[in-house]
Amino acid sequence: MKKKEVLRFGLPKGSLQEATLEKMAKAGFNISVSSRSYIPYVDDPELEIRLIRAQEISRYVEHGYLDCGITGYDWIQENGSKVREVGVFQFNKATRQTARWVLAVPEDSPIKTVKDLKGKRIATELVNTTRKYLRKHKVKAEVEFSWGATEMKAHELVDAIVDITETGSSLRANKLRIVDTLLESTPRLIANHESWNDQWKRRKIEILALLLKGALEAEAKVGLKMNISRQNLAALLEALPALRNPTISNLSLEGWVAVETIIDEHIVRELIPALKAAGAEGIIEYPLNKVVY
Repeated sequence: MKKKEVLRFGLPKGSLQEATLEKMAKAGFNISVSSRSYIPYVDDPELEIRLIRAQEISRYVEHGYLDCGITGYDWIQENGSKVREVGVFQFNKATRQTARWVLAVPEDSPIKTVKDLKGKRIATELVNTTRKYLRKHKVKAEVEFSWGATEMKAHELVDAIVDITETGSSLRANKLRIVDTLLESTPRLIANHESWNDQWKRRKIEILALLLKGALEAEAKVGLKMNISRQNLAALLEALPALRNPTISNLSLEGWVAVETIIDEHIVRELIPALKAAGAEGIIEYPLNKVVY
């Protein structure tokens, strides 16, 4: 009997977990997490999901315990993991902005540049990357691992911190000032090199990447449908370049057509009044699940 093919797929437990499971659902994979098990259920018999801290996933992928996984570029770099990067996905726990690891100090600190850190103490989770950053700037300073609440330590326990931020609002709320950015990070789909060389596993990983990318592309776009008289169609298309490649089909009503297109969501509020003014009727906006180019 032929051995059942299974792909072991690591997803990040913790701050990225909810956003990742949401994206996986939009990609077509429904995952149920139980508080009693770190092995979630997934409605795909060819997948075995493991929930593991993002900090550790790249190491487990590198060593082959996982065939592939989603983790941040920051932890791939921090661990020095030799893995295959398959896809870059622009989503984070709160926004679609890129997460940044920044050097921050209290607002009233005399530290203005990295050079001012000489002989100082820095707290961070990203110890290896921070030490590499200091070596690059030829600065000798003490770097200690932070188990959490890093922002609070800057005012009493250390001279500076290196912490992750998306918007900077939490740093400002804690009266901290950003001195420099060490690293920008986005979630990555990574694969073990041996798994990538396996024909079946590689195909499965490529399908995961395709569907995830399609789900993410769809998040920033919407579909629009509308009816318009054929005599107004040419003027509509000329005036609205966003509609340069719509689907146009004849209606049963003589002289009228249906127009359907996909556009960036952020321009809809300006676009719909312009469509109405150009003679469009029955305008429908609808969400998208996936957009695959």
